[in-house]
Amino acid sequence: MGEIEVESKVLVIKRIKQIFHLTASEEDRETIERVLGVYADSCPVARSVRDSIEITSELNLTAK
Repeated sequence: MGEIEVESKVLVIKRIKQIFHLTASEEDRETIERVLGVYADSCPVARSVRDSIEITSELNLTAK
């Protein structure tokens, strides 16, 4: 999901919200949250745009 604004008559992506829908055991939640907290540092796209686009993540965990 992204939020777009107009700057000088040009559409510009300002924010991206990622929602991760995962099915896993509740006991894996801590590990999943830790991975989601650091994955962006290893993602080429996230690193390329992080100074110009705010990226947030949300976890939607469904228990097995």
